[in-house]
Amino acid sequence: MYLLAFLFAWYLGVYYIKKKFIDISKDNFSDLLFYGFLGVLIGGRLGYSVFYNLQNTIEYPISIFYIWNGGMSFHGGFIGVLLSILYFCKKNKISFFLISDFIVKLVPIGLFFGRIGNFINGELWGKPTDLFIGVIFPSIDNIPRHPTQLYEAFLEGIVLFLVLNILLLKNKRPYLVTANFLILYSSFRFIIEFYRVPDLHIGYILFDWVTMGQLLCLPMFLLGIYLLKNSRG
Repeated sequence: MYLLAFLFAWYLGVYYIKKKFIDISKDNFSDLLFYGFLGVLIGGRLGYSVFYNLQNTIEYPISIFYIWNGGMSFHGGFIGVLLSILYFCKKNKISFFLISDFIVKLVPIGLFFGRIGNFINGELWGKPTDLFIGVIFPSIDNIPRHPTQLYEAFLEGIVLFLVLNILLLKNKRPYLVTANFLILYSSFRFIIEFYRVPDLHIGYILFDWVTMGQLLCLPMFLLGIYLLKNSRG
């Protein structure tokens, strides 16, 4: 799924470069995508180890490298991508938000494929439901559950992609696209977390309903509001 995501992101990014939506070379874009790939993998793994598995990581630091046991964090991967963009922009003397407004248009592709992968693996399942959309995950139990992976694939993948790549495609306001990505992603994720079973080894963080995912979405949402408020025409 990671490979599919980066393949589709590559073709869409090259298309935007050819259409002059951003003024960077194809070679620069190749470098940027490579840095982003490293940022997703390293940041995603470290993010999971810190945000979702801290106690075990402290006791067994080498477990960070146990990738066969699974465990990737979107928010960790997001931080990794931010750092990779910072490195790329500093190296090439390009505005950070010029690149971030470009890159976030490609991120929903990765979110879509990632959540489809979660669904195929039968992981990150939802709470029991009587609705017709309930799905049984045999590796868990025989109870119909919310397919929250598909909810996220639709909202964070398809809907977010359409907003950023159609409604805001030709908008020239600096960091407006980045702001909308932060606000919409964090809002979609926050809502879907209500239907998703929290990580069993963590449970709820606050008030018997706030999850780690929701807590991590709050800084993204606030940053998005700040950028939206300060976006210039």
